[in-house]
Amino acid sequence: MRIGELAARAGTTTRTLRYYESRGLLPARRSGNGYRTYDERDLRLLQQIRTLQDFGFDLEETRPFVECLRAGHPEGDSCPASLAVYRRKLDELDALIGELRSVREKVAGQLARAEQARDGLAAEALVPGGPEPLCELGGQER
Repeated sequence: MRIGELAARAGTTTRTLRYYESRGLLPARRSGNGYRTYDERDLRLLQQIRTLQDFGFDLEETRPFVECLRAGHPEGDSCPASLAVYRRKLDELDALIGELRSVREKVAGQLARAEQARDGLAAEALVPGGPEPLCELGGQER
């Protein structure tokens, strides 16, 4: 198949395919008339790359999977280099999850502090002569 057909079947653009070719991820086979030619294996490579990118892998991280597919492994992820990339990605994700949990705890603490301060102001407003709580947007609270 030619580049336009491969791009359409893979749900991408010809520009993307040329970029992958320049990065060595997609083979650069040419027909007698100079047109790029591709087959079903190339479509499978593109599907693997796009799936991994959807999972958050950058383009270079897909290289071991592409090489594994080229070596004849049907899923492209059973080779040692592919497994190593999976492990690194899981470590990276675990670290990000830890950071997000920490940020969430801080935000929850800030919310609790802010609600407590609001409740304190509301209680003061109930005291005769106490301050009238105003919303920061200029309207009355509650």
